[in-house]
Amino acid sequence: MPQQTYRVIQWMTGDVGQVGVRHFASNPVFELVGVLVHTPDKVGRDAGDIVGIAPTGVVATDDVEAVIALDADCVFYTPVIMDVDTVCRLLRSGKNVVTTSGFFHPSPDFRDAGDRIRAACRDGGSSFHGAGIHPGYAGDVLPLTLARVASRIDKIEVYEVVNVLSDAPLDHIDWLGFGKSAGEFLGAPTILGLGVPFFAQSMHLIADGLGVDIDEVSAEVTVATATADIAHELGVIPRGTVAAQHHVWTAWVGSDPLIVFHAIYTTGGPDDLEPAWDWGKTRYRIVIEGDPATELTLAGVERPDGTMSHPGYSWTAMAATNAIPSVCDAPPGWVTHLDLGLVAPRGLVRRATADR
Repeated sequence: MPQQTYRVIQWMTGDVGQVGVRHFASNPVFELVGVLVHTPDKVGRDAGDIVGIAPTGVVATDDVEAVIALDADCVFYTPVIMDVDTVCRLLRSGKNVVTTSGFFHPSPDFRDAGDRIRAACRDGGSSFHGAGIHPGYAGDVLPLTLARVASRIDKIEVYEVVNVLSDAPLDHIDWLGFGKSAGEFLGAPTILGLGVPFFAQSMHLIADGLGVDIDEVSAEVTVATATADIAHELGVIPRGTVAAQHHVWTAWVGSDPLIVFHAIYTTGGPDDLEPAWDWGKTRYRIVIEGDPATELTLAGVERPDGTMSHPGYSWTAMAATNAIPSVCDAPPGWVTHLDLGLVAPRGLVRRATADR
């Protein structure tokens, strides 16, 4: 049967946005009709040239007004930080918006912005959806999916383990505060700590799916220090400074810790750290305590030589782009994972030659 084609705009071409462009160019369900960029050296270039594929016939621009004026079904909006005013303009123009930049589930932390987004959806007859890998999938969709095979749930724990030296951009070393003294690190706000309201959206999604209310979200953090200098391409993490961090965020239902998120970012193994933390390879791990106790791990696949390229950016983009047809077909409004139900991805099974 013929498939409907969805006309899409890629808004920004960072790590996630580039995955989006490559997917839209290769998947026959989508037609790429516009690309907005920020950096001057990308302006005027074919989108395919920017992302390392064959020409797409779509020339990148930094003209926001021209892009908003395009005829499109959906905008894949991927800046690191969402500009709510811009998203509302896109929604009021009649374009659906799917984003990895935030607002994955209505929660008290984003009530005002959520109201603005809903109003824009009403004005434009459009829909809005937020997704990603975590938040937006590993810490909410997967736990709820796993909960379907449980008879009783006492606690859900989600572990995000990331080796920054091998599986993240190296600028994350400074960005995340590695190389600081333990006192300096623990005495000031941390990047991951500032992100708690975004991760709490996933907790509220789980709680809403289970039919309970979260009373409080608490946070704590511990660190491990380098036992010797840890060298990397951009410099060194000095001996005795922070080389790993473990954030624990707990959603309480009454006096019970129902949902616990662990964010573990490290730059070394047990021999490199004090205490000698051994968290293993980069992965997401979901553990349900209850009846029956159940565990699920999401990780990249090792190559025959033992190496592995963590597919975090691809997962982030695809969790969102695969929902675009369902979001476009949904009634106007903020469409959450609970509203979408089981997403049926389209156009993923295709001849290998179609990707060339």
